[in-house]
Amino acid sequence: MSVHPQPPGRRGTVERPYSALNLRLALAVFGLVTSTVFAVLAGRAGWSVAGWILAVMALIAAIDIVVVQRRRRARRKIQGDGHSLFE
Repeated sequence: MSVHPQPPGRRGTVERPYSALNLRLALAVFGLVTSTVFAVLAGRAGWSVAGWILAVMALIAAIDIVVVQRRRRARRKIQGDGHSLFE
C-alpha cells in the first residue's frame, strides 16, 4: 500500500490540499476517547452488546488516526518543514 499525501486522481495540489487532515485527526481522537469511555461504562452497566459495538468503533477510530498520521507525514515530506494547524 503506497502512502501519498492525498489519494491519486483527486482534486487538489500540495499547496491547496483537498482534505483537512488536522480536523479529521481531531475528530478521530475525539471518537476514540468517547467510544472507549462509553464502552467501559456500557460494559460495567451490563450492556455487553453496546459495549462491544463501542469497542469496535474505538478500534476504527484508532485505525483512522494511524492513516491520518501517515498522510500527514507524507505531506510533510513533500512540503518541507512548515507546520500549520490548518494543513
